[in-house]
Amino acid sequence: METAFISLGSNLDHPIKHILDAFSQIEESDKIIVSKISSLYKTIPVGPQNQNDYINAVVVIQTSLTPINLLSTLQGIEKKHKRKRSIKWGPRSLDLDILMFGRLILKTRNLTIPHPELVNREFVLIPLLEVTNQDFTITKYGKISRYI
Repeated sequence: METAFISLGSNLDHPIKHILDAFSQIEESDKIIVSKISSLYKTIPVGPQNQNDYINAVVVIQTSLTPINLLSTLQGIEKKHKRKRSIKWGPRSLDLDILMFGRLILKTRNLTIPHPELVNREFVLIPLLEVTNQDFTITKYGKISRYI
């Protein structure tokens, strides 16, 4: 089993419900154990500002899935929430991103780990800090305390 950190975000059609439902759906996989869930955070959008504020959170999981299979599982959950990928950084019913997967560094056409924007996004760093601590090391970047 490997530890992975997943970010969740939503700003369409009852975003709190999307996030809470996603927590449950992530936990439904027999190859995923949820170990920690952050609080929900209301944040302003990155990118186009003519959209609703977001609800964001981070979940810590233990999984026997490969990173690619975890990505597929998360995209399946997004699909259940009618996620559309039409505008970069645009509104979304649900966005699930793999932030880290153990200490893995990976770059493929479809997946980069750690998430390339992780240290640039307060809406990810704050809930990540909540489920870890000031001494937590972000693979490739160093201690989380450098970025908060």
